[in-house]
Amino acid sequence: MSDPKQLTLALPGKASPLVTMGGRSTQKRDIFYRLAKSDGYRARSAYKLLHLDEEFDLFRGVTRCIDLCAAPGSWSQVLSDALIVGKEQDAVIVAVDLQPMAALPGVVQLVGDITKLATAQRIIEYFKGEKAQLVVCDGAPDVTGLHDLDEFMQSRLLLAALNITLHTLEPRGTFIAKIFRGKDVTLLFDQLECLFGKVDCAKPRSSRDSSIEAFVVCQDFRPPAGLLLDLSSPLLDFAHSLAGDISTGTPSSHLIAPFVACGDLSGFDQLEASPAPSANEQVVGNSLALPAQNEHLVSNDSGKPERIREGM
Repeated sequence: MSDPKQLTLALPGKASPLVTMGGRSTQKRDIFYRLAKSDGYRARSAYKLLHLDEEFDLFRGVTRCIDLCAAPGSWSQVLSDALIVGKEQDAVIVAVDLQPMAALPGVVQLVGDITKLATAQRIIEYFKGEKAQLVVCDGAPDVTGLHDLDEFMQSRLLLAALNITLHTLEPRGTFIAKIFRGKDVTLLFDQLECLFGKVDCAKPRSSRDSSIEAFVVCQDFRPPAGLLLDLSSPLLDFAHSLAGDISTGTPSSHLIAPFVACGDLSGFDQLEASPAPSANEQVVGNSLALPAQNEHLVSNDSGKPERIREGM
């Protein structure tokens, strides 16, 4: 017999909702999840971009826009409705992702890797040699629940999004990306302020209170004079370089080291220092050697301990 807690309540003439006798689904309790279904959006995240636009007026005068990590396409839907549907202006939206998604009015899909130079070049081709005025990125890695690890993985994705943005965003443009708030968020703002005149951190009301996500809204793009762009290597470490070093493209000593598990992970860490060897113990290499029962240690003329067997 099935577990009673897994039985669903079905209403006559309607599909069975995600309601169990043990309680309601978190998504079913979410008003923005229900609104997304009724308004035809592919995900509730569409309202995050709508609420960001309410606060920062992001879409005014935009005719060229890039949506990074676009799938399943909820942010592209918002951009299409705001810039193309029912509008007289000739706007172009390029949605980039490793996975294809269903077509949207006026949205050009580009299946590609945002860490590759070829992807940036194809984006500019769609804009007929011009650059974008707005770049948005709502991408995020699979959440593990370990906040430090999630923050690190999200920062790597943000780094890739920012790198391709430097190639495709025109001066005075706007860049928006998801971040996971952590102990290094202040350092992130310092780095972004090297490139943008105004940097804000916003958490739209459609973002769940329990989530550590937020969004950086970077406006007034000001690329340093002479900045050398290279998608084949990580960005410069702006936090430890002067503006002059950034403008000349001089890399810092910052390296991204791989994680390698070493040693016996099943053992216990030593909490206290090892006690000093006693008089009848001898240090051999990194270990202690005890004399045999019929042996004892004496000092020779040089002052070093010497092993003497009894009966000799």
